[in-house]
Amino acid sequence: MKSAPQATEESHKNGISVQTNERKQEHGKGEIKEMSNVTYYKINEEAARRAKEMNSFYEYKPGRATEEYRTMVDKAAEIAEAQKKHVDPMYHEKIDSLLDTYARKLAENMNNGYAIDARVPSVMIAGPANFPTRKKEKQNSARERNMQEWRDIQELLNKIRGVGTGGISADDPGAVEKLKKKLENLEELQETMKFVNDYYRKNGTLDKCPFLTPEQNDQLKSDMESKWHYGKAPYLQWQFTNNGAEIRRVKKRIEELEHKAEAIYAGWQFDGGYVEPDKEDNRLRIFFDEKPDEEIRTILKSNGFKWSPKANAWQRQITANAFYAADHIACIQPITGEKPSELQGKG
Repeated sequence: MKSAPQATEESHKNGISVQTNERKQEHGKGEIKEMSNVTYYKINEEAARRAKEMNSFYEYKPGRATEEYRTMVDKAAEIAEAQKKHVDPMYHEKIDSLLDTYARKLAENMNNGYAIDARVPSVMIAGPANFPTRKKEKQNSARERNMQEWRDIQELLNKIRGVGTGGISADDPGAVEKLKKKLENLEELQETMKFVNDYYRKNGTLDKCPFLTPEQNDQLKSDMESKWHYGKAPYLQWQFTNNGAEIRRVKKRIEELEHKAEAIYAGWQFDGGYVEPDKEDNRLRIFFDEKPDEEIRTILKSNGFKWSPKANAWQRQITANAFYAADHIACIQPITGEKPSELQGKG
């Protein structure tokens, strides 16, 4: 159970009232763990009250919107603290910055959402007679935009989780193996979401769901009670869609890397130098007999090539696009008259 935040500083940032608090979280029996400071941005309680009155016969509980906002920020802060434990301290400032961005944008999004909800009353409040249908359509469109913005804001949590870890680079010798593991986890998640939704549809509850850990069960129940969760099922369609898209992306990436591992790349001579693919370093390198002039250097840079003092060459990662880019650099065209891309796969 969370203790009440202890206010330590009041300030204003970008015209929005903010409050910095030292948060403490209970762990286990009586053990209190102090966490880093977090900035809460002001929630418009009056707008939240009006939105409630325009859409419900129940009275608004004062402070409810602020409480919901702070709970979400606290969860984000816990993710940030957990990530700090796993990365070098040099990344802590970036994590704090992302957390602050999350808190600020979430407050703006929620306040805007309350303003949108208060524009037009629901039909059960106003009644069907002379109901402003056109205004309601505009309100619903604004709600959809606000909801998409909310989803984008939630992606900041994944950015926090990824700080200091980096992606899976094509230069990593174990890239394919790591991507296959990632794919396995994504496919398992897709199946789990289906099983959980089926269980909920049949039982009307998540209690004793065998596909979730107690922690996952509690988190999912909390998500279902949040204002952004408009559907009845635990997992919504957009979550299946996004995860499915990521599955397809990772599969395509695996295919590309496996194809690259089997591919035979050909270098070539050009008037004034030569080009050499280095599969081990995953680089396509251009070697000039003499230093190219400024115009040529600009063309190389505009086509993705960078100077490497270590290799003493201009280079970029080996990809199909690297050879297509080479096709458009006149000064390095093969003396055979073929295009660089046409030479590939002839070995």
